[in-house]
Amino acid sequence: MHPFALLGISIVAEVVATSALKSSQGLTRLWPSALALLGYCVAFYLVSKVMNHLATGVVYAVWSGLGIVLISLVGWLMYGQKLDLAAMVGMAMIVGGVVVMQLFSKSTGH
Repeated sequence: MHPFALLGISIVAEVVATSALKSSQGLTRLWPSALALLGYCVAFYLVSKVMNHLATGVVYAVWSGLGIVLISLVGWLMYGQKLDLAAMVGMAMIVGGVVVMQLFSKSTGH
């Protein structure tokens, strides 16, 4: 599978795990806690595989940056957490940074 596809799956697994962690109520609920553990295991396994093919800094920047944006959107949609203008501008800058890296950087490995 293409490294960026694995990276995308890893990001989704991390977002699912973080959402489950929120629902676990401090790891006191079994199933959300188990889902969080499983999601983080999948995320870290896949991101470790991606690092065999792409630069570590690029992988981590994309993984953490898009993870931040997605989990913020999940928090807004699922938990009613508010995103102010500064948060939205910051997330737009993160996405912009990932796009710039993908389009213009020679260190992304593609």
